[in-house]
Formats: sequence, structure tokens, C-alpha cells
Amino acid sequence: MSRFLERLASGPPIVADGGMGAVLASAVPRIRCPEEANLRAPESVVDVHLGYIRAGADLIETNTFGANRPKLAEHFLEDEWEAIVSAGVRLAREARDVAGREIFIAGSIGPDPERAYADTARVLEGRGADLFMVETFYELDDLEAAVAAIRSVSSLPVVALMTFDADGETIAGVSAHEAGERLRALDIAAFGANHGAGPAAALRALGDMASEGCVLAALPNVGLASMSGQRIVFPHATPEYFGEFAAQARALGAGIIGGCCGTTPAQIAAIREAVDENLAPAGSLLVRERAHATRVTPTSERTELGRLLDDGTFVVSVQLDPPLGANPEALIETARAVRDTNKAQFVDVNDNPRARARMSGIMASVAIERFTGVETIPHLTPRDMTLTGLESILLGAHAEGVRNILAVTGDPPESGDYPGRGGVYEVDSIGLVELLTGLNRGEDHHGRAIDAPTSFFPGVAVNPTADDLGLEAERFHRKVEAGARFAMTQLLFDLDPLEAFRDRVGGWPIPILVGVWPIRTIETLVRVHNEAPGIVVPEHVQERYRRAGANAREVGGELGHELVERARTLAQGVYVVAPFRAPMNVVDFLPELDQPAAHEPLDTGAVVAESSTRRTTEAGTP
Repeated sequence: MSRFLERLASGPPIVADGGMGAVLASAVPRIRCPEEANLRAPESVVDVHLGYIRAGADLIETNTFGANRPKLAEHFLEDEWEAIVSAGVRLAREARDVAGREIFIAGSIGPDPERAYADTARVLEGRGADLFMVETFYELDDLEAAVAAIRSVSSLPVVALMTFDADGETIAGVSAHEAGERLRALDIAAFGANHGAGPAAALRALGDMASEGCVLAALPNVGLASMSGQRIVFPHATPEYFGEFAAQARALGAGIIGGCCGTTPAQIAAIREAVDENLAPAGSLLVRERAHATRVTPTSERTELGRLLDDGTFVVSVQLDPPLGANPEALIETARAVRDTNKAQFVDVNDNPRARARMSGIMASVAIERFTGVETIPHLTPRDMTLTGLESILLGAHAEGVRNILAVTGDPPESGDYPGRGGVYEVDSIGLVELLTGLNRGEDHHGRAIDAPTSFFPGVAVNPTADDLGLEAERFHRKVEAGARFAMTQLLFDLDPLEAFRDRVGGWPIPILVGVWPIRTIETLVRVHNEAPGIVVPEHVQERYRRAGANAREVGGELGHELVERARTLAQGVYVVAPFRAPMNVVDFLPELDQPAAHEPLDTGAVVAESSTRRTTEAGTP
């Protein structure tokens, strides 16, 4: 008996890997098909294997699912068929050697229009595969022919998998019950469902296939894929969801549990945990599938901002600009002073407002949190960095304890003082939220595993006074779908547009913080209305300032107070822009918080030197 069959018969379920091809297709640019990576990017193939092994997989599949001559011919790769198949096994073995523990290598074989299954099996076994995974079949006759052809040249164990929809049928009309009866007669190591419409569909198929003495296998997609431009996008099924799926699959008799397209090491790690802890099924995924469509951050991972918003507490943040130079002392002093007033719980920090280079808002936030204990909401724009750079700074920020991130598209470079320079913009703010959501799933921007999932609390900007409110509403919904957990409005001087926009989008799907700027002069007010992108100051507000004359400063404070009070009925909080040159004046009109802000400075032992020079700040917008 093979080691694989012994393990299958004697131990808990074998944890298989996840979606190899889908990860490689996004991780390796310009490959014609995932199997080409075996020759053009072998290091990436090994990295993907190792990601699943480190997540807890006992079994990895070779990157050979589509490695048959007809499919390779579509990409002019048919002459490299044997080299691709051979390399697929070699790279899997290399990953096993690097991991240094027992891992079963399954030679992956998909449907072949030529039915040259025997040829593929010979090469896979000859290079060192431990078993065959014959998968993603729709036609029973074709699957039976594949098993027969493989058995004609090899005695290695065979696992046979078909693809079912939510009703337990293949697209060829084969029911899971019928498939189970016919596959049971083949006396193979295991049979079951892979790919398909997601975990719930796989469980339904297993339930129809199950019978005494049979070992089942379940390796579903995360769900049904969709297209976003030229990209294939999968649902964001949470690791917790896959842990529950694993528990139910085991209860149905699954001896092999893993994933297919869209599944990452994060889902495989959840399966591993469920198997190791022998979790009992918590409920039916057939009923509860939609409830797990988006990630819910566990209570232990919540930021203070997330906790207060969840509790319904009205939150207040003070918006600051980072310095134009390298000295953070005045910024830290201001944040500390805001904290000590007990009139705001948070500080949000702009990211190069007006496209002028300043100290990184992320790095400034790290300094604020380290030296004052004030929780920050740094803004981050994809204007100035590639996806790799964005991911890099986010991982560094997470390591330093920064969790709230406001994803903003940012002011265009043309409004800065570097004319002719273009922004990077590999993604917009929606893509940046998708990046944050992916990191929270344990994936980098290519879909590859990182060492552990992050716990960012992503926010986005929304402008109720935008020129094209239809487009703004559409983008707002897309931001929420991408994973946004809160939003901060453009600066508002009248909240009627906010109320109208709320009605337009059908109510707030996430908590909203209103932007308030207590401008103290009519000159600044007029300049902002006419020159600041996206900001509208209604005529009745401008007239109020004009009538005030020399008392415009008082009008600014009064209007700010009115906006904050009305925001209590329309939103979940406010952020208040610190006045130009005198940031501490921002707290003049703010009432005391209902409860003390929970700020505890870190005991770093560091002392920030006092500075006799106070820097000015320039107001920015989300």
C-alpha cells in the first residue's frame, strides 16, 4: 500500500492546497497560461507551493492542470508539453524539499480533448508524483475514460473530482448522486467535488455522493468568479467561512479537504486549524453562505475607531498636515495637545495634500501613535507609489501598530508645484481598498500569501457635492464592495447635500464622518470655493461671511459648531480641519467628549526635543 493510501486510511483528513493557477496568473505578468510559469517563472511556482505548505497543506498539486497538447497549442506551447509537465513535478518536489516535511505530490490532470491521459500520467509518475488528481470534469464518460487510461500505465492512487453547480449538477447534466454511484464502482482512492460554485455547492454534492466506506474529497472555489475589466475577480470568502466548510466536509466523510480557484493560503490555514482542532460543524453553509460574503474583523482586532463606530459613539477626529520638512516635533506637540483637551479621540493625517511633497502621512502617524498614544487615521493615495510600494509601506505601518487607513485617490499632480509630472496611479482608491482587503485575507497584491493576515480598518472618501453625483454614488458603492469599513466626506459647509446623497445611495452602508473646516476669513472661504478641487461653499454661507465683515472669525466658529451638531443626526462622526497657522484653535468650538478619550502613550523611553520653531500647516482634503 502506498504512503498516501496508508495516511488516507489512518489519519485525520488530508489538507490539500488551494488555487494554483489563479494565483500564478495574477502573480506572473505576461504568461500565456499558468502552466507556462513552470518554464518561465519557476521560482514563482515554488513560492506558491511553499505558501500553501506553510499554511498547513499536506498535499500539493503540480502546476499541470491544463498541460495537454490541445490547450497548450492555443498558446503555441504544444512543443514544450513534456518539459512543462516534467517541470511541474520537479518544482513541487523542490518545494517539498525546502519545507523539509512529508508532503504528498498530486499530479494534476484536467480534461484533455485528445484524451491523452496515459501520456501525461507516464511523465507525472516518472518524475515522482505520489498520486493523480484527475479534476474539474463535467462528463462522467470522460472522467471514467481518464481513470481507465491512467490505470493502464500506472498503479498510483487516483482521486477523481467533478465540478457541480449549486443544484448539485454538472453543466453536462450529471447529478452528484449519479456521479457518486458510478465513481464508487471504479474503486479509486477518493472521489468528490472541486472548482464549481463554491463551498456550499461542494457540500451539497458531497451529501449526495456520500455512502458507507467511501472516502470523499472537497476542493471548491471561493465562489463564482466575475470579470472586472480584464481581471477575473473572485468573492472574498473569509478564512472563518472555510474553516466552517472544512468541519462540515469532514462530517460528510471528506478525507481530503482543500480549495480551488480563488482560495489562498489564508483559507487553507483555516482548513488546517479546523482539521487539527476537529471542529464540529456550526451550521449549514447552504443557508448561511451570504452572511459570510465579506470579512468581519474579529472584536480582538478592532481598532478604537472601529469599536466606537460599532458601538454607535459619535467620534471626532482632528485633521493635520504633516510637516514640509523632516522635523515632526510640532506635529507631535499638536497631537498631544489635541489629546489632552478631551475633545477629540483621533487625529487624521493628510498624504501630500495638493500633490506637494511633505513628510509621509503614514510615517507621521507612526510617530504620533508612538509618542502620544493617539490613534491615527493616515490618508494614503496611490498617486505617488506603485502597488509594490503601497504594499510595502502598509506592511511597515501595520508592524508599527497603525491600523486605520483612509484610501484616497488624491489631488492630481497638476495641482502641485511640479508641473509636467504625472502620478503613478497603478490603481485608484478602489484598488487601494482592494489591496487592504487582500492583506487582511493574508494575500499580497498578486494573490500570494504573506506571513499572516493584517487587520487594517479601511476607510474611503465620499463627496456629496460632486459634479457628477451618479458617478460618485456608483464609486461609493464600489468602494464599499471592495471592503471599505467607514467613509469621510469632502469638506462640507452645508449638510443638505449630505442628506440628499444619503437618500440617493439608499442609506449609509458604512459609518460616515463629516468634514468640517471652521474657516476664519472671507478671503480663504472664497479661495477655497473657487480653487480647491471638489469643495463647494454655498452662496448663503459666503453671504453670511460677507455680512459678518470683521467678525468672520466668529462666523467660522459658529458655522463649525452648527455643522458638528447637525452631523450628529446625519452621520457617525466628524473630522475637523485645523485652522491655517494655528492648529490648536480647532478645538475652540468642540464640546467635551461624553467620555474621556482612551489614549495611552507608548512607553518608548524616547524624548522628543522641544522646538522653538512652530511650523504652519496647510489644510488638505480626503
